[in-house]
Amino acid sequence: MALRPVQVNIKALDDALVGRFWAEALGWSAYGEASGATTYVGPVGGLVWPDPVAVCVDVVSVPEPKTVTKNRVHLDLATTSAAHQAELVARLQALGATPAHVGQGDVPWTVLADPEGNEFCVLEPREVYRDTGPIAAVVVDCVDPRAMARFWGEAMDWTLREVTDDQAVLRSAKGVGPYLEFIRTPDVKTVPDRVHLDLLPYPGDDKAAEVARLRALGATDLDLGQGDVPWTCLADPEGHEFCVLAPS
Repeated sequence: MALRPVQVNIKALDDALVGRFWAEALGWSAYGEASGATTYVGPVGGLVWPDPVAVCVDVVSVPEPKTVTKNRVHLDLATTSAAHQAELVARLQALGATPAHVGQGDVPWTVLADPEGNEFCVLEPREVYRDTGPIAAVVVDCVDPRAMARFWGEAMDWTLREVTDDQAVLRSAKGVGPYLEFIRTPDVKTVPDRVHLDLLPYPGDDKAAEVARLRALGATDLDLGQGDVPWTCLADPEGHEFCVLAPS
């Protein structure tokens, strides 16, 4: 049994607006549902779900705006050169991104926020991210990267690439797509996040058995008022929300 991350879920007051932003930011396409409740953002060429390589973005409409509290999950975007980084930052700001200050100080990457305030980074070119696609990494703030490595390394079928006191890094065992990085930070989780991972069982696997396995690893059930839905909301040992989707 195993799970794979298939999408980053972003909550938004206006899912169509935020979805269009992320589609333009990533060079992907936005695929909206007729209900207007969610906008899925994935590689161009038609909707393929789950994507065999990319971790895509699902923007879900909610009635509550983002608070001033920094999200503990964010995206890092890859660039190929200094010129590409500068061009991407300028293009994103023209699309509605704004500079964000999260205590980063003098760093070579640029911190921005999407039109509803969700923070993300445009990285300087790094060789490690040369083959990830537009999303270099999904980054999670945490207190204990080693504990996160133990939980998430067992929760998913991704490979643990690095673990230290300061960070834990995982990537698909196939060596494709973005990295998942847990970075030690001094602050602790205080509010529900606007951004989280959605995991999916493989065809033929039992979702209920997978959820039970995650609980045995230290996950806890999470009631966000979701009601009777086909997915299961959980939190990891540090309280980061995530969902296990039903195979379809």
